[in-house]
Amino acid sequence: MIITNLEMIPGKRLIKHLGLVQGSSVRAKHVGRDFMASLKNIFGGELKGYTELLQESRDEAVSRMTQQAQAIGANAILNVRFSTSSIAQGAAELFAYGTAVVVE
Repeated sequence: MIITNLEMIPGKRLIKHLGLVQGSSVRAKHVGRDFMASLKNIFGGELKGYTELLQESRDEAVSRMTQQAQAIGANAILNVRFSTSSIAQGAAELFAYGTAVVVE
């Protein structure tokens, strides 16, 4: 599966447009991560626990989007984008979406 944020893939020809595919992951903050984040807010530095949490969420959202694309016969996903939103206090959704296509 080719996954790209480009609108086309150089050297590939678009054969079929299959439509929008998407995947999301909703994650809640962890008490231990919150404690470490509060210390970082005082002393400064990267919030590594949150960085890892967001990376896991992105990976899960892309995996779900890819599974949806494969299920409808796509071999590529174009124009991939990410979005985040707050769902509830301490929980956020990471949403990945793109256009499923067949290329050769």
